[in-house]
Amino acid sequence: MTEPRLLSTLTPTELSCQLASSGVWLRIPPFVVHIQSPMAVVAAGVYALYADYTLLDGRDCLADFHVAVLPRRRWFKPLCVFEFDGFQPFTPLAHGEAFAFLEWGMNWCVTSHCHNLLTIHSAVLEKGGHALMLPAPPGSGKSTLCAALMLQGWRLLSDEMALLDPQTGQLVPAPRPVSLKNQSIDVIRQRAPSAVMGPVARDTMKGTVAHLQVTASSLARADVPALPAWVVFPKYQKAAPLRLEPRPKAGALVELASNSFNHHVHGRDGFEALANLVDRCACFDLSYGDLDEALAWFDALEVPP
Repeated sequence: MTEPRLLSTLTPTELSCQLASSGVWLRIPPFVVHIQSPMAVVAAGVYALYADYTLLDGRDCLADFHVAVLPRRRWFKPLCVFEFDGFQPFTPLAHGEAFAFLEWGMNWCVTSHCHNLLTIHSAVLEKGGHALMLPAPPGSGKSTLCAALMLQGWRLLSDEMALLDPQTGQLVPAPRPVSLKNQSIDVIRQRAPSAVMGPVARDTMKGTVAHLQVTASSLARADVPALPAWVVFPKYQKAAPLRLEPRPKAGALVELASNSFNHHVHGRDGFEALANLVDRCACFDLSYGDLDEALAWFDALEVPP
């Protein structure tokens, strides 16, 4: 059996040239994405963060999504646009946000078009065969917690979205770089100085943004789904003691439904899939001010009966 060819087999110059011309076809589980861009910051980010992903021959495969990040200039200000099948669904952003724009755009592709699965705004990790969901709004510290758990040995399924198979009740892995913002970037750099991060985008609507490379162990098991065991709603509060409260399952269901991008598309089956997920999981609200204390609590989680 032929070993898959990885993106890292290209040199940075070869990748830049290919992105600027025909593009590259990457297997970014569970999807195949065709990416084009003549922009150096996009090439740098793709090379740094997707080096261990499988590079495919575009003549022999079909892409789920065809995307591009292209330069534009308006009133002498360098900008960039995201394209999906030639369509530009978003307002142009600053030139320096180009790689982050690619990541945000790919998130949109999945949530807007992947309707065979239920998509929920939540980080997902797994340990010991059991999956943990971390649904939380911006500013809650979700991505910092997700990155720290991944670096501590948890398998990353996704930083941004849970992909729930309504037929099996399993969560489908979609491991891509973890999006870190503002102080979180330094927190993770201090904890893992050797961890690879992509280009830093400054002055975005979310502040300063950088993406963290997925661990090799997470990527190696990108085809292995997991059954959910815990739903934890985290909230970082500076200098606060760790506080834990069970979340009533009815409230957890309402919250997950409100964080789902497409459960309405699935109708009754979608609602029942979310209800079954909540029914099988232990649900908690967790507030914390010390990251190490929170990590210790997660490592000690017991699988619900």
